[in-house]
Amino acid sequence: MPKVKTKSGAKKRFTLTGTGKIKRKHAYKSHILTKKETKQKRNLTHTTLVHKSDKKNVKKMLNI
Repeated sequence: MPKVKTKSGAKKRFTLTGTGKIKRKHAYKSHILTKKETKQKRNLTHTTLVHKSDKKNVKKMLNI
C-alpha cells in the first residue's frame, strides 16, 4: 500500500512544537495593510496555537 501524502498547504502553514501542540500564524497580515492600525498589525505578527476544535483536522492534514 502506498504512503499517504501530507497536504502541501498544511505543510507550509503549520509547525509542531516539542510538546505536540500545533503552531499557526495569524490571518489578515498579507496585504491591504495601509488601512489597518499599527497596533493591529503588530498583534497579528505573533504566532499562536491551533484551537482544540480544529486540532483533529489539522493533524489529519499533516498525517500525524
